Amino acid sequence: MEKYILPLVLALVLGYLVTPGVRVLAVKAGALDHPDPRKVHNGVMPRMGGLAVYLAFVPGVLLLRYLFPGAVLPVWGLIAGATVMLLVGVLDDIRGISPRVKLLGQVVAALVVIAFDIQIHYITNPLTGQMLFLGLLSIPITVFWVVAVTNAVNLIDGLDGLAGGVSCIAALTMAAVAWTQGHIFGVGGMPEMIMLALVLVAAVTGFLKHNFHPATIFLGDSGSLFLGFTLAVMSIMSLTKSATAVSVIIPLVILGVPLLDTFFAVIRRYNKHKPIFQPDREHLHHQLMAMGLSHRQTVLVIYAISAFLGLTAVVLNLVSGDHALVMLVILAMVLIYLADRVGVLGFSHRMRHRMTDEYNERRSSKM
Repeated sequence: MEKYILPLVLALVLGYLVTPGVRVLAVKAGALDHPDPRKVHNGVMPRMGGLAVYLAFVPGVLLLRYLFPGAVLPVWGLIAGATVMLLVGVLDDIRGISPRVKLLGQVVAALVVIAFDIQIHYITNPLTGQMLFLGLLSIPITVFWVVAVTNAVNLIDGLDGLAGGVSCIAALTMAAVAWTQGHIFGVGGMPEMIMLALVLVAAVTGFLKHNFHPATIFLGDSGSLFLGFTLAVMSIMSLTKSATAVSVIIPLVILGVPLLDTFFAVIRRYNKHKPIFQPDREHLHHQLMAMGLSHRQTVLVIYAISAFLGLTAVVLNLVSGDHALVMLVILAMVLIYLADRVGVLGFSHRMRHRMTDEYNERRSSKM
């Protein structure tokens, strides 16, 4: 039993204890987050909290590797790629780098894990259950997945504890899905995969004590990029190992909040004829706060949405393919409806403005 508990305790304790030191280091290094019209905090805050999560996660993983010497998980590839990703984030937190350089760093980190044979070799057709081997397409698809998830988590890092908490819920869901796959489908390596996900949960939980509202340190790009990258790679290491019809969908559902928020942002900006990469204040957390929710309430609501999607992912893994597809269609319709009502799509706001303008014009003509 100790070999299951010790890595979690180590990551949790380190996450809590090293964060104050990282905060001091961030201030000395100039890794400071200054307020601007797009952000919700008012004062200057130290960032680079990802370094604290990394310093808690890696020792936990190494201890896990020592306690499970026969494990087949390629943790060295994960650590190597995550280290590259962390360095890119730290550099951005301290000095600031251009989006192109940041994207290049993400691609390099993805290629590092591919060098350790961590890649999506096949996907399963959700309609027929047939396995489609990707061949040479494996590398670009893997790079695209890693970069997409990394940036999605980076984009939702707008409130205290938001990206960290959502990442925790996603990792917990991965552990739950890995557990069901190991028991139902006999997928090898699942106990170690479960532990790897839980080590990440423990490391982030220790850090969240300092990062939840009111935070004393931000994750920074070092944290959001590291967490997004690690979740993307772990999903490749575990969730793609199943040959079930919905295996290709489950990672999308688990990471639904950051992926959908990013997807809706693209639609919203295209709809408003704005550059797709132009930041705005219409992400999910912005819209919830505009509806009157407090900082803490907004984070908790998004936690609840993430937990619901996580539970849905577990259920999808347990039901038959036909039932899973019906659930996915219903889920997609509900999410699109709610997203439009909240305003993250931009359609509702534009329609309300148009109706207001028409009403004012009619009123002026009558006068």
